[in-house]
Formats: sequence, structure tokens, C-alpha cells
Amino acid sequence: MSERGKKTQEEILTVLRSHGSAMSAYDVLHQLQASRPRIAPPTVYNALAALTKSGRVHRVESLKAYIACRRSEAHQAAVLSICDECGTVDERVAPILVENLCGFVEETGFQPQRHVIEIHGLCSSCGSNT
Repeated sequence: MSERGKKTQEEILTVLRSHGSAMSAYDVLHQLQASRPRIAPPTVYNALAALTKSGRVHRVESLKAYIACRRSEAHQAAVLSICDECGTVDERVAPILVENLCGFVEETGFQPQRHVIEIHGLCSSCGSNT
């Protein structure tokens, strides 16, 4: 990977870490354009894909958005809880849950390639306001 590619990935991680909730690729692009006006959407998409593959970023599938991985061990066993009120995404590590789910579907001959576990609801702050 080029130095520019590494720099772009680090800039994206900084943007994602500083934001309180998940961000779409275009949200990330708009943030980066403040300092790099000529950055193109494919550059951001490619960097996000590389960061996701390396486990440094999670794609929140249901929101079509991204968050920075907060736990180094979460790459293979992340469970994301998503607040439908404020948009906060919390990351938990649950290797036994993931192992059990994969085992459950493997009993039918299914061969899991990747998994995404997302739970929608209300966070503790929003839930206490109802």
C-alpha cells in the first residue's frame, strides 16, 4: 500500500473515532474534503474497504455506515447494538455467541463465510427518556 493510501486510512480512522455515531462513506468524504478538497469518493470507498477487511472498521450493514473498531479482539466476534433514537452504535465482543450461531447453521450443511450481528433498540440514555 502506498504512503498516501496509509495516510488516507489514518485520516478516515480519525474522522470515525471523533464522530459519536456511525457515518456513511459520503459523510466521511465530506469531513475529509475540509482538508483535502480533491479527494474522490472511490478513494474513500477503497480505504473503508481495506479498513473493514483489516478489522479496524466495522460496516454497520443496516445503516450502510461505518464505525471505528474500538476493541482489537472484536474483528471476528463483534455484536453491534444500534440505538434507533440517537444513532449510537455500541460494540461488544461475543465469540461464544458467534461460535454457537455458526455451529447452528453448519448443522444444515451451510458454510458461513462472514457474519454481521446487529441489534436495534434504545440505548440506556434514550430508553430512560421514554
